[in-house]
Amino acid sequence: MTRPDHDPAAALQPDVPHAARMWNYWMGGKDNFAADRAAGDAVAQVYPEIVDMARQSRRFLIRVVRHLAAEAGIRQFLDVGTGLPTMQNTHEVAQTVAPRSRIVYVDNDPMVLVHARSLLVGTTEQGSTTYVHADYHDPEKILAEAAESLDFDQPIAAMFMGVMGYEPDLAEVRAIVDRTMAPLAPGSHLVLWDGTDTQPAVVEGAEKLTQSGGVPYILRSPDLLESCFRGLTLVDPGLVPITRWRPDDDDTAYIDAYGAVARKA
Repeated sequence: MTRPDHDPAAALQPDVPHAARMWNYWMGGKDNFAADRAAGDAVAQVYPEIVDMARQSRRFLIRVVRHLAAEAGIRQFLDVGTGLPTMQNTHEVAQTVAPRSRIVYVDNDPMVLVHARSLLVGTTEQGSTTYVHADYHDPEKILAEAAESLDFDQPIAAMFMGVMGYEPDLAEVRAIVDRTMAPLAPGSHLVLWDGTDTQPAVVEGAEKLTQSGGVPYILRSPDLLESCFRGLTLVDPGLVPITRWRPDDDDTAYIDAYGAVARKA
């Protein structure tokens, strides 16, 4: 995930907890150490909803990417704030449906950079996966480097998966989204989800996390999140809890994290 608190030295030390590895742990990944698991368990004690949010967010990503590749015909994906690889990453889902898909991952975390070089980057006869080391606050750099792999004359899916809560200024969030989407071709899509503030227990948990030294994560209302899709056409069912976006089964329990997919005309 793209976060403001990176310590490049700590990122490579197994005895120092690191945010990307903790998130990997919550999602069931294996790229984490004992220190990350201990810290992750401590965070979950004050903010238990974060574990379910992490795991449901991956299920949401799988459904969204599968829809975009299988039904919307998208063959190019720009995954901004990707975090550490876990299972069923964007390129794996997309290329299973459409082997010629091209994926560009973006993150500013040095730990993600190390793993991306070995796990996420590669070219086959069918498609490709590449990595851009950049911060989402610099869309122009991201787009310039992504253009080396993606064809901007063809539709692209730009994905911001749970990362905009680290930017406290909603106007800046909207500006980042707008600047990212502006040069993309008609038929491109925006995918965005973030934590929301509709349950007091979740708000209290996020506040406790910040008070205990965690990086502040802004929980916004669904209405404010929906404003990030201005000028785009929401794909059915619109902005909903991520468990309820075209679910595969009956696991649609309410979660305080909303997401949507929208199409650029």
